[in-house]
Amino acid sequence: MSSVIEVQNLTKRFGDFTAVDQVSFEVAQGEIVGYLGPNGCGKTTTIRILLGLLHPTSGSARVFGFDCDRQSEAVRAQSGYMSQKFALYNELTVAENLQFYAGVYGVRDPRRLVEVLELVNLRGQERMRVDQISTGWRQRLALATAIVHQPKLLFLDEPTSGVDPTARRAFWDLIYRVVEQGVTVLVTTHYMDEAEYCGRVGIMRAGKLLALDTPTALKEKALPGQAWDIFAQPILQSLGGLERCSCVLRAGLTGDHLRAITPFQTEEADLRAAITQAGGTAERIERVEPTLEDVFLALADKI
Repeated sequence: MSSVIEVQNLTKRFGDFTAVDQVSFEVAQGEIVGYLGPNGCGKTTTIRILLGLLHPTSGSARVFGFDCDRQSEAVRAQSGYMSQKFALYNELTVAENLQFYAGVYGVRDPRRLVEVLELVNLRGQERMRVDQISTGWRQRLALATAIVHQPKLLFLDEPTSGVDPTARRAFWDLIYRVVEQGVTVLVTTHYMDEAEYCGRVGIMRAGKLLALDTPTALKEKALPGQAWDIFAQPILQSLGGLERCSCVLRAGLTGDHLRAITPFQTEEADLRAAITQAGGTAERIERVEPTLEDVFLALADKI
């Protein structure tokens, strides 16, 4: 497959602060690539460089073969962009917002507007003012405005931030529908579980791209051992015992229980012994499938 995005040693500095640090990656046609990392790690800056909205300090970025810095208009003509804060006009209706953006992109055929509204499941809501609809519906409308001109590449910057889990899942169903029409997607998120929906995931921290691979490959290659869920009491006392144990690489709180990463040769009995020695009681210990959060923490520890 041909590369839609090609980035080589991309760097962006703001004074003494390095927002993007020697980043290199490629995105192939038809992929959904997730850019995963905490707020402020450089995800949005990378997208803005790819759209030609920011000049890189050094390195290169090309989209559809166009230089993002010198040929940004050609890049934006084939790209859609949904920003973190939905760029919608609250005093306008759903239909008026979509008509406005269609006009910006030179889309004159009213049939396209109907088609897009059907795609994002907003038919019947055309006369609703944006300030009267839910965040989930505003999210869908923002997506509609980003794809009304039928772009080949879609940039989604934290598109599900601030919406409930049900709306997040529904939005990902919409992303898949868009990709089925031949669109390539680069999506940023700080939701670790959400990144599992992507074909490949790039993990960023402090401006550096730590890894880029499929979720399965990241768990197999980047994680230095196996993951355990541990239910023990008292929980903090038990955590201290795990943290002091030589057989535990990392331990921490996860909801109402503990999470531990250990070398592959570690047995359940080793963990029970560490908790008992600390004065705790292990109620249940089970080996579990690693998550991308486990991977992220493992990679971040190496910086």
